[in-house]
Amino acid sequence: MQKFVITMEGELRFGDVEYHKELLPWRNNECFGGGFWKIESGSISLYGRSYDFGAPDFDQVRSIDWTGIGGKPVSLFFYPNYPDKDIAEPILAHSKI
Repeated sequence: MQKFVITMEGELRFGDVEYHKELLPWRNNECFGGGFWKIESGSISLYGRSYDFGAPDFDQVRSIDWTGIGGKPVSLFFYPNYPDKDIAEPILAHSKI
């Protein structure tokens, strides 16, 4: 499943994994939350929350590991009421980090 986490170092990581903890550094079981992602219309839609780590705290993001989504920076949007897309919170434009 397409999931993301925000590590304790502030790195936003993406991957296609079964558990959010698979995206964390070895033996690290703490993070600033996570959720799910999908590519839509040339950007990445982030939504939901990690069952183990809770909702993402995007204020903690200091860097992005783009390798889990193809290596290319794109715009990111968080949809707190997904699949309702009336509210979209831009997280980071590709030029910010």
